Amino acid sequence: MVLDGQDRTAALERRNAELQRLLELAREQLGEMREKLAEASMPPQTFATFVQWVDGHADIVSQGRRMRVAVLPGADLALAPGDEVLLNGMSVVVGKAEPERTGQAAIVREVIDDERLLVVQRGEDERVAMLIGGDAHVRVHEGDTVIIDPRTGFASERVERTGVEALLLEEVPDVDYASIGGLTGQIERIRDAIELPIVHPELYREHHLQPPRGMLLYGPPGCGKTLIAKAVAHSLADAVGADRSYFLSVKGPELLNKYVGETERYIRTIFERARAKAHSGAPVVVFFDEMDALFRARGSGVSSDMETTIVPQLLTELDGVEALSNVIVIGASNREDMIDPAILRPGRLDVKIAISRPDRRSAADIFSKYLTETLPLAPGDLEAHGGDVHATLRAMIDAAVERLFSHGDADQHASGAMVRNIVDRAKTAAIKTVISGGEKGISTAHLQAAADQELVEARAVAARELI
Repeated sequence: MVLDGQDRTAALERRNAELQRLLELAREQLGEMREKLAEASMPPQTFATFVQWVDGHADIVSQGRRMRVAVLPGADLALAPGDEVLLNGMSVVVGKAEPERTGQAAIVREVIDDERLLVVQRGEDERVAMLIGGDAHVRVHEGDTVIIDPRTGFASERVERTGVEALLLEEVPDVDYASIGGLTGQIERIRDAIELPIVHPELYREHHLQPPRGMLLYGPPGCGKTLIAKAVAHSLADAVGADRSYFLSVKGPELLNKYVGETERYIRTIFERARAKAHSGAPVVVFFDEMDALFRARGSGVSSDMETTIVPQLLTELDGVEALSNVIVIGASNREDMIDPAILRPGRLDVKIAISRPDRRSAADIFSKYLTETLPLAPGDLEAHGGDVHATLRAMIDAAVERLFSHGDADQHASGAMVRNIVDRAKTAAIKTVISGGEKGISTAHLQAAADQELVEARAVAARELI
């Protein structure tokens, strides 16, 4: 009997425990249902952008309005300017949200200070944006592309424009006019056209003379067109008293894109970059190489459908550059006759300068830029001129020029690039002579042999082009 009573008691305890468990489970489920019901009936939360902390409150921007709101008590929020936050129906900050990674692209025209940028959108629409994103100000420079939040005007991060960067080579040139040989007359005309209006603007205004916005350098390849463009950028920095200059080199043929509108966008971006750099007072040279491949004459039967939109885009940008005296556009071409005439009209690239192949005198001048007294010279050549380094160099240059132009077709192949190649070949031959146990130094024989080799290769290249 006692055992039966104990069994019933144990059974009742087990039943009571099970009922207790079921009751707790029901309470939990009821609580979850209440929470879900509360969430379902909760008013929508609003996204906002955090600006700063002020006396325990948060300054935010929500739907274009800047407000100072409270923060939910007990909420431990580590917020930095630009972070996205959530507001409840009472406009109280209740949490942190994931940041938005989209917005409008803008070009940085000027870095005002550590917190503000002057940016340009939609052509010339300027605005001051607040810079956010931790140490972003360390990485942002003039001409960079940043994301602008249209609601707040904050600049959040720098965007890598890989498509444009692949076509645009930006550098600070270290080439000056003194390092260019054989083009004295052309350099003088270029300096008259480009530097005089900058150094003496009052005289140009007095004479009602409109300075050119750019120039076209035309002639056979390898004759110094790119070097001249770099020298212009270098010289302009001294002319305007700027600390630096910029040389934006555009690869003409690679600018063509198979997607409709992409080439036009690239052109706009290139000039936006130039305007942003020039805004600080630094001179900027935009250099279009192989211009005939990109901006061919419209309606001539040799242009494609793309040129009907690309050329007008360039004309629009050229006309817009007129307001900036420190932006110069330089084009280079082997076939200037194929470029659209509208590009070469007054106010655009109206200065045309022929960069022709060097004659004997010009070739000697170019040789003198690469054969200098700092180079080791062959003892035999030095002895023949009494150890006079200058006399030895003059004789070696004269011999190299004579050998080069002794070939009847030299005037069809000679160029500044060829002269440099001749000197480089001679230097290589001199090094091989030393390695094989011979005397150190560049000799006249090295130069003459190099001239022969260069002409042979030039003839072979020309023959292949005729096939």
